[in-house]
Amino acid sequence: MNYRTLGKTGFEISEISLGTWQVGGKWGAPFCHENADQILNLAADSGINFIDTADVYGDGESEKAVGKFVRSHGERIYVASKCGRRLNPHVGEAYQPRVLRKFVEDSLKNTGLEVIDLMQLHCAPTEVYYRPEIFELFDRLIEEGKILNFGVSVEKVEEALKAIEYSNVSTVQIIFNMFRHRPIELFFEQAQRKNIGVIARVPLASGILTGKFHKDMSFSKGDHRFFNREGQAFDKGESFSGVDFEIGLEAVEKLKGLFPESENFALVALRWILMFREVSCVIPGASRPEQLSSNLSVMNVPDFSDEQVMGIKQIYEHYIKPQVHHYW
Repeated sequence: MNYRTLGKTGFEISEISLGTWQVGGKWGAPFCHENADQILNLAADSGINFIDTADVYGDGESEKAVGKFVRSHGERIYVASKCGRRLNPHVGEAYQPRVLRKFVEDSLKNTGLEVIDLMQLHCAPTEVYYRPEIFELFDRLIEEGKILNFGVSVEKVEEALKAIEYSNVSTVQIIFNMFRHRPIELFFEQAQRKNIGVIARVPLASGILTGKFHKDMSFSKGDHRFFNREGQAFDKGESFSGVDFEIGLEAVEKLKGLFPESENFALVALRWILMFREVSCVIPGASRPEQLSSNLSVMNVPDFSDEQVMGIKQIYEHYIKPQVHHYW
């Protein structure tokens, strides 16, 4: 495993880390603690030492599973959680310091940890990033020893750039993958200048960048790839990175053509993200241990040629950029 520094936190974390949105089972399925424990144990045994969760994943069950595992494990494992998405309705005015404080305290109870290494705002509405009192709360929580560091998980580059104007923001979690290039333009430069840790989320664009999807695929009704393609439940950009499914499939076929010898295109997609030194880690999810094992093979993927790098850019600009670049 290779390790990188997570910005101002100073944490040396595994460049392949673990996202736990679906760690207890597939999207829409009941949470399975036995499955989660198998994945978490494999992650730690493989050198992964950074786990990202949230209070809404499995309605708190993901935090409980992660906390139980970390408490029983001898080696240092960093835990990042997120708060804010439990608000219903999820609107800017619902974000209040006293409510967010309660969410953080609930996360401490769920995990059973004395302190959470990194607490992040969870895709708050854009207006929230313009309210200093929200960010000041997390200074208080750090002073009280409830959290060690504060960060944000964002939908838009605008939100990321605004967030890092606050001196207590140490990390930004942002969608970055072969279908989402915009962070490269300005955000990465500013993040590096301010020593911000960058956590790349949704690295496989909800699975379409595995190269295994086809146009006749069906998803269960509880799967966001079924019910949220047009943003019916939350930001559209969370599902296939906001790209039309059939256009995405066409783009993936073109991308696969650049790597004819690759038997697992997901590894190519992960390797592309790790080409960028501004990225501290990437957090692919896993609904079963075999998926995690597969993701870890990314370290065996050779460097890309100049022609492949240029080809990826050209395919993005032709198929994907007109759809998503100006939105996120």
